[in-house]
Amino acid sequence: MTTKSLPRIQVSDNGRFLQTGAGDPFFWLGDTAWELFHRLTREEAEVYFQNRQERRFNVIQAVALAEMDGLNTPNVYGDCPLLYNDPTRPNEAYFAYVDELIERAAAHDLYIGLLPTWGDKVNHQWGVGPRIFDPENARGYGRFLGERYRERTNVLWILGGDRPAIHMEHDYRPIWRAMAAGLDEGMGRRAFKTYHPCGGTSTSAWLHEEDWLDMNMMQSGHGGGHDVPVWEWVAHDYHLQPVKPTLDGEPNYEDHPVNPWPKWDPANGYFRDYDVRKQTYRSVFAGACGVTYGHHFIWQMADETRPPVNNGNEFMSWRDAILRPGAAQMQYLRALLESRPYFSRVPDQSLLAEEGEGLYHRRATRDQNGHYAFVYLPLPLPVTVRLAALSGERVKAWWYDPCSGAALTIGSFPTHGAHTFTPPGHRPDWVLVLDDDAQPYPAPGQPANEFAG
Repeated sequence: MTTKSLPRIQVSDNGRFLQTGAGDPFFWLGDTAWELFHRLTREEAEVYFQNRQERRFNVIQAVALAEMDGLNTPNVYGDCPLLYNDPTRPNEAYFAYVDELIERAAAHDLYIGLLPTWGDKVNHQWGVGPRIFDPENARGYGRFLGERYRERTNVLWILGGDRPAIHMEHDYRPIWRAMAAGLDEGMGRRAFKTYHPCGGTSTSAWLHEEDWLDMNMMQSGHGGGHDVPVWEWVAHDYHLQPVKPTLDGEPNYEDHPVNPWPKWDPANGYFRDYDVRKQTYRSVFAGACGVTYGHHFIWQMADETRPPVNNGNEFMSWRDAILRPGAAQMQYLRALLESRPYFSRVPDQSLLAEEGEGLYHRRATRDQNGHYAFVYLPLPLPVTVRLAALSGERVKAWWYDPCSGAALTIGSFPTHGAHTFTPPGHRPDWVLVLDDDAQPYPAPGQPANEFAG
């Protein structure tokens, strides 16, 4: 297989977003495939990658030392990752397969958000474990991975793995610092790195000032019920110094039971595509540089040969789950953001006369020069917008459907005072798009690369 080289990803000049080395916008649209290397054959991985490419995902979050007994239960080809569970003795056969899947991902224009290990191998609060890392072997393991993937431009490093960096009297940061340093040593350069925390937390709680951390990541998760105020978490991280990008790396999974861990009581229902859209749009409009979608039966690559985890009374194989509506709809969020100037976008709730709470919470973002604005409405209720923050004499208004990517023209309005917009009632949620009438923008969601800067 010929390796396809994708552009390297880095933090944007203003510290808020991600971009390629050439300066092009990179909206992190991730998918959680934690058990990818552990449970899929190469043929199955090809099916999965093809599907995710068609839906315009660009980051696949996967784990080298997987959660589901990833040390002692071999992959589908009979290989475990380490000899004698020793991080200084990686199994070449296992990592050769990881190499192959990383190459296959690149062929589909996909980056791998690679977790060197799931967090239970460092912090054994729960899970199978065992805990195998200390600062010395973590640095060596990081160096091994860095050397191995130094030429793979589609690898983005994610440390952690559903665990806090500090828990009670235990400080695990020295281990993660050592692993991060090892990655840089092996790469021969500063590598892009973030950290996947446990549910209900952000890396900013323990790691924001760590030099090795390039981007904050939070997990609004599945245990807090509907309408967890992730927009408040993003706003908190957005205003920290030094400035770093932030995103929700694990919102509620589509088709996951709604209930606090560890009960997962199906009597409370399941998160569906509507729930996913609400959280992803509101977190991004609050200032995030991207978002990660997840499906409850994809992260674990569930099939008929393995009992699923926390499934309530529902089950589907990962092959069926990749066709669920929420995954297909995520591309329209990316398309909307890429259809307008990218790096000048800022959150701005002052556009709204009333923002609402919980299910009713609306979120607004705009171009810092006032050339456009987006307002996400979780319900089809009237919204009053202060138009004076927009440039020009008049604005062109659109309704954008986050389920289909279709744009409906509303009309042209003067930019003095406020105006109330009433969305169509046949969909639960909408995005109001307001453009300076003088700007030559296409319909929302249509390609406009010339406006990326």
